[in-house]
Amino acid sequence: MKPRLVLKLGGELLEAPADLQPIAAGIARLARRACVVVVHGGGREIDAALATAGIPKRQVDGLRVTDARTLDVVVSVLAGAINTRLVAALRGAGARPVGLTGADAAVVTLRRAAPIASVAGRTVDLGLVGSPTANGAPQLLTDLLARGYLPVVACIGATRRGQLLNVNADTLAAHLAAALRASRLVIAGGTSGVLDAGGRTIERLSASGAARLIRAGTANKGMVAKLEACRAALRKGVGDVLIANGRHVPFDLLAGARGPLAGCTQVVR
Repeated sequence: MKPRLVLKLGGELLEAPADLQPIAAGIARLARRACVVVVHGGGREIDAALATAGIPKRQVDGLRVTDARTLDVVVSVLAGAINTRLVAALRGAGARPVGLTGADAAVVTLRRAAPIASVAGRTVDLGLVGSPTANGAPQLLTDLLARGYLPVVACIGATRRGQLLNVNADTLAAHLAAALRASRLVIAGGTSGVLDAGGRTIERLSASGAARLIRAGTANKGMVAKLEACRAALRKGVGDVLIANGRHVPFDLLAGARGPLAGCTQVVR
């Protein structure tokens, strides 16, 4: 039986064809060895669209503060341009992708996120941002995986009452990895894993070590959300988490290799 794996792709990997095409080819190869669910973000393209619309950007600890106008842009960029572009690239690479959002067939059910205590010590209301609720393995994803499809999920979801909400892509990926009982979560972005104070990749990191990096302020704002997602996934039974540079990660090895990989940080319990 093929292992299950959730792969989160940062939006910075999905903008240029020079990046997207080899990544799509790598994912297509990986999908022949594992049951893969892809979750994607799109932060930089959202930022650009907000700037064009004259809407100010606001983030706290790597999490986007979302009002109604911002949410309209988020939905348009993620569910429209980026998801369709990624699905087309994966199709061209020989995979069988199906483009989705978290709202489709209750792939994820969200509740409005509670105000958070920021690293700086302030309490912040993130607005129209959701937190996943525990609702078991999404039937749509398990059905698609059983039939050999590759679900590609944009990080948008809805509440039980149908209110659309933005959800952080790392948070959504961690939730789906746990719900699907995935053996591994891979968070792929533009940096080579978690870096130490000297800029070197930390090859192996425990969940408690990740918590120390967050408390010490060593992790930058974008990495805080990733490390919190790692800790959540591990607490809920995911085997391990790899934080990797998506431009260089050896996709073929992700379904099999259990130890650290070059240029990646392996986060374990």
